[in-house]
Amino acid sequence: MQKNITIYSEKLAELKSIYATRELKNLPENIINFSSNDYLSLNADADLRKEFLSNNRIEEICFSSTSSRLLTGNHKSYILLEEELCSLYKREAALVFNSGYHLNVGILPSVTEKGDLIISDKLIHASIIDGIRLCKCEHYRYEHNNYNQLEELLKENRNKFNNIFIVTESIFSMDGDVTDLQILVNLKNKYGCFLYVDEAHAFGVRGTNGLGCCEEQNVIKDIDFIVATFGKALASVGAFVICSKLFKDYFVNFTRTLIYTTALPPLNLEWTRFLLSKLHVFNNLRTDLMSISNYMKSELNTKEGSHIIPYLIGDNKKLIEISKKLISNGFYVLPIRYPTVPKGQERFRFSMCSKHKTEEVKTMVGLLKRLEGI
Repeated sequence: MQKNITIYSEKLAELKSIYATRELKNLPENIINFSSNDYLSLNADADLRKEFLSNNRIEEICFSSTSSRLLTGNHKSYILLEEELCSLYKREAALVFNSGYHLNVGILPSVTEKGDLIISDKLIHASIIDGIRLCKCEHYRYEHNNYNQLEELLKENRNKFNNIFIVTESIFSMDGDVTDLQILVNLKNKYGCFLYVDEAHAFGVRGTNGLGCCEEQNVIKDIDFIVATFGKALASVGAFVICSKLFKDYFVNFTRTLIYTTALPPLNLEWTRFLLSKLHVFNNLRTDLMSISNYMKSELNTKEGSHIIPYLIGDNKKLIEISKKLISNGFYVLPIRYPTVPKGQERFRFSMCSKHKTEEVKTMVGLLKRLEGI
């Protein structure tokens, strides 16, 4: 019997027929980017790079860890970074992972078992969904930010399962809306559950010290697992979980995406430490980000979102056509299409950055609305 490759070409053809094929693109030069997660514009800051390089003897920092953390890759930079995270959050343990995807795919399968239950918000990120798929426990979903439905599920199921894990994002990646974490804390305390909060799009952006919505809503000490990434607002790479010492020790022993992967290079860890040390002084950038985001929402005539602002078009083909014309006019705005979002909710997702200018926003929105009407 010969191998059958027809099924793969057929699947690609099916995506092409609904204008949903993905491509790897290069960012054009001299273009205004509305699709980046560089929320504080740190990646574009040449002065920060110069300061980092001038403060370090780069020849003394390794460019590769060469092994997993459990072999020889647990460089002192890891230890210092995790200690600094503990100090910032005033919690007893932190653990750094290679990426947000590694973290979300690894933690929930390791900490849950048969007889447990995960109850997640319906709009959680794909990486968390993939992690849940690897779990041996049951999984229920509640409608997005529907806390009454969540409580009904807790009330109905609490005595049927050993442990229950409530799983959510704090700022949702597609809609940009914010979770009421205090309500979730109250529910997890009332029903004796664990609370897992992904702060990927809030870390660096929200809170007095940039520690996210958990800081902004004053619930840092109440959340069992605070997870976030360095790869967005902090312009670096890697991710971390804030938790108890017990769970840190548990993850080191049972989380496969930590155990069986080569550790991050010390060079990247030092860059993360450098930016983390400045996180509390980036308040001006957070203020600028909030200001330009509010201006964008006023120009779009919407109240939806935060610094992530959805603008629904509702059709893959039209979305692609408008995106191409925006790009040709100097505005990098990529389409978010089905199946990434449900049919009928195809959209542009404007990711605002602190260095965006009001005149750029005004020009881009004016062009968008003209193109939408064609």
